[in-house]
Amino acid sequence: MTITERLYYDDSYTLTFDARVIERLTWHDHPAVVLDRSYFYPEGGGQLPDLGTLSSIRVIDVQTRDSDRAVIHVLESLINAEIVSGAIDSERRRDLRLHHSGQHILSAALIQAANAPTVSVHMSLDSMTIDVNHAPLSTDEILAVESLANRVVQDDLAVRCYFPDADALAALKLRKLPDVSGKVRVVDIGGFDVTACGGTHVARTGAIGLIKIVKVEKRSGGARVEFKCGDRALADYRAKNDVIAALAADLSVGYTDLPDAVARLHEEIRVLRTELKPLREAAIESEARALLAATLETNGLRVVVAAFEGRDTESIKALATHLVAQPGTVALLGLAGDKAQLIFAAADGLTVNVVPALKAALKWLGTDRGGGRPNFAQGGGIAADRATIMAALEEARSLLPT
Repeated sequence: MTITERLYYDDSYTLTFDARVIERLTWHDHPAVVLDRSYFYPEGGGQLPDLGTLSSIRVIDVQTRDSDRAVIHVLESLINAEIVSGAIDSERRRDLRLHHSGQHILSAALIQAANAPTVSVHMSLDSMTIDVNHAPLSTDEILAVESLANRVVQDDLAVRCYFPDADALAALKLRKLPDVSGKVRVVDIGGFDVTACGGTHVARTGAIGLIKIVKVEKRSGGARVEFKCGDRALADYRAKNDVIAALAADLSVGYTDLPDAVARLHEEIRVLRTELKPLREAAIESEARALLAATLETNGLRVVVAAFEGRDTESIKALATHLVAQPGTVALLGLAGDKAQLIFAAADGLTVNVVPALKAALKWLGTDRGGGRPNFAQGGGIAADRATIMAALEEARSLLPT
């Protein structure tokens, strides 16, 4: 027999109530109480728990005790009263209530419009996802699923939550078979979806407002559908609309012309890169010649040591390649910045191994992230200014033959 009367089974909208404390306990190092009756929903069925207060003391978690199905109200601090007044976080309850109903509708729509049964559901305050055993979901299938789900919302169907007797339960065509013993609670969304569920739900589908699929990605053996309902869907629309409006304004086009404008930009960038490539190569080759000319050769070895800032890593790699194209040359180059890089290289035919030198320089910088081959090694990834980089390069230089 269940100790706590779960009032939310029959009423997902009442948020305040009085109840009697029938047990005090500790739950994962926090004080907790069991009440004789409660509107607080305990975590389960993929749905997060309600939060709120009991006589002004914060309820930080709500769970079900496996042994007797008692609802455990986990508290921020001790409560001494025998009769307590409960108050549930209304926005959290509202958000989870409409998303849970939205998930039922979307799961049914996935079956009807895409033959994609739900395998699992993840519900959180940041992300709502449904995993299905059907992949890939085509664009047409996704649009059909979304349209069907929103027609159910717009039709404002009544949502009935009830406990049928054994005979009535056996006659129902449930989308999801119950994984419980004893009485089974059924959620019937206007006949569109009928399934076993113990969660909180809207009274009518119109309260959901909107169901929007925001992402579909492949998963092992299926797909994951991420969706948003109600206020979350509105916030998502506003954020994306702001981005689109800003981009359209920057490019001086209407938002419907953005794809063409971006395509033109890509083509312009491609042309500019093609034109710039030989100029970059010529500049790096000239830079390499200047560095080689400024570096003395000792016993057939020329070690070029240089630190840079405000450059990209690829240009420094290209410079190192040009330098070590000259026989007998070792390049110890560094790039200062928030994610500083060291790039060491040695010309073919040299017996110099640049890896130990790199390790010594990285140790100087206070990191060990890096490695490579005897003739090429790279590492870094931490913040360092040009002076610090130069000091690390000099440390590496001291390990090379003189």
